[in-house]
Amino acid sequence: MSDYNIEFVTSAAKEFRSLPTSIKERIAVAVDALGQLPRPTGVKKLKGPDDLYRIKIGEYRVVYEIDDPKKLIRVTKVRHRSEAYR
Repeated sequence: MSDYNIEFVTSAAKEFRSLPTSIKERIAVAVDALGQLPRPTGVKKLKGPDDLYRIKIGEYRVVYEIDDPKKLIRVTKVRHRSEAYR
């Protein structure tokens, strides 16, 4: 049982589904691990008004927000590094 629930916003789920299977598997493992440790080593808090964080998985970036009171992680983007911050 994970400490935090994980949900994907609709657009992030669509981005995730469109990835090649090998990349999808690596990202799924990393995202599942966020349920236990929402701020793993190497995580970066992004600048801006939202509480957004970023983890790297190879050439891909997963951007997410953490809602500590609700114990919720909301994945907002799953993109190649060249597209992740646009």
